[in-house]
Amino acid sequence: MRIASVNTWGGALYDRLVTWLPDSKADVICLQEVTRTPGLSGWTRFEDEHRSLPQRADLFGDVRAALPRHQAIFVTSDSGPVHDDAGARHRQDFGLATLVAEHLPVVGADSAFVHGQFTDHAEWPGTDRPRIALAVHTVDRETDRPVWVVQLHGLRDAAGKSDSPARRRQAERLVELLRRIRGPRDVVVVCGDLNLLPSSETFGMLSEIGFTDLVGEADTRTSHYRKPVRHASYLLVSDVAAVQRFEIMAEPEVSDHRALILDL
Repeated sequence: MRIASVNTWGGALYDRLVTWLPDSKADVICLQEVTRTPGLSGWTRFEDEHRSLPQRADLFGDVRAALPRHQAIFVTSDSGPVHDDAGARHRQDFGLATLVAEHLPVVGADSAFVHGQFTDHAEWPGTDRPRIALAVHTVDRETDRPVWVVQLHGLRDAAGKSDSPARRRQAERLVELLRRIRGPRDVVVVCGDLNLLPSSETFGMLSEIGFTDLVGEADTRTSHYRKPVRHASYLLVSDVAAVQRFEIMAEPEVSDHRALILDL
């Protein structure tokens, strides 16, 4: 079973992303920074107090079209205003999407907010936005072993990626979710843009319940990211013996984040 995870950057490199997705041959694809604007396609512009960025209006629809033989699940962390090319204002949902190849059964799904709760913003805040985790349960038909794939997009803080009380609470909520869903035979994968430094206490808390981080100090950013701190995305597993191969993908560049590829 191949699992891929990438923060999509709102689809800023849309053409590269939707070309790579089917080429990745991933059975389970975890995408962060996914957009959905009901009734709208094409491009929009997102703005908060720090940034102004192009985003796909309906990246969820875009990736479903690129992967028509995958089962798709989308959860919204928060919503807010965006503008189309004509300047019209629309309400856009922002969150996570997990897509599972049709040959794999989806035998369960769960989600939980790890920071805050759903908010429909009048204007996008620059920091302290809600964050949600999405868990999908499937079965590896080659081994008959159940697998949970859990993804999240960790809290963004304008002060940086260092530990904070809010990030500790985020880790506690994530641990609660993992304890609740994990069965005795399950392999559990945790992945996503955690927005943490490798030294974060979060990894110690996850280690205490049996998870091993495969990324460590590695660079998970592409040339499109200009800031000096190159740590963001991580992937952890509950059973290292189940890992056949792990890659931090340098090419092609489909976002300002590198994709993480795991073969179980």
